[in-house]
Amino acid sequence: MPTRRNLIAGSAAIAAGTLIGTPAAASTRSKPTVVLVHGAFADASGWNDVARILLHHGHRVIAPANPLRGLAADSAYLASVLGTLPGPLVLVGHSYGGMVITNAARDNPHVTALVYVAAFAPDAGETLHELQVRYTGTKLDESALDFRPHPGGYDGYVKPERFREVFAADLPRHVTDLMAVTQRPGDTTTLGEPSGVPAWRTIPSHFLIARDDNLIPAAAQRFMATRAGARTVEVKASHVAMMSQPRATAALIRKAAR
Repeated sequence: MPTRRNLIAGSAAIAAGTLIGTPAAASTRSKPTVVLVHGAFADASGWNDVARILLHHGHRVIAPANPLRGLAADSAYLASVLGTLPGPLVLVGHSYGGMVITNAARDNPHVTALVYVAAFAPDAGETLHELQVRYTGTKLDESALDFRPHPGGYDGYVKPERFREVFAADLPRHVTDLMAVTQRPGDTTTLGEPSGVPAWRTIPSHFLIARDDNLIPAAAQRFMATRAGARTVEVKASHVAMMSQPRATAALIRKAAR
């Protein structure tokens, strides 16, 4: 009869084989971890469909909560998260999340690619507001925002009646109504906070340009993508391209992860 010790040892061996001995698990180990970073007025749930596709293809995926308390603070927080992850890493930023990955990836040898999804890709010294208004077309102006005080300053929210037009015009209204009431605000100081030396100077970058974006004009996205030397794909999408075009978004991320 097998002893209790032998049974435990055998069970551990079977579990180990299940976790690390199968082709699917081995494939997961060989692929980069994909870190999905959301921007302002949103949360990590916007990545759900993209994450589902990436998981199906064997990637580890993490979509941390972006604090939205300021560029330096948010970048430091993401850098601390990256410090807990084994490499290689592919960082994906949407909207303001692009500014965060641009700064958080700097000097991290495990980051092999940056992917910008309808995102800001700033150069040193540039601010979010400066990039947003460099080209005409943004519908996110002061009239589209509500401002609410908090102990450290003011938060900005997109007005519910303007949310769909500004943020997600190609999604169903019942979806955008929920997004508007659950949006996470950004601290207004973020608008004028200068970015640091960009990681895209030394790390290969990729860019998904949303042609129908009412928050970051497509012309601004093309400018930033060209400047970064990014491999670029354009899609017919609103600002939330990862939600309305999840397959195209996931395909670009998978290319960056090769």
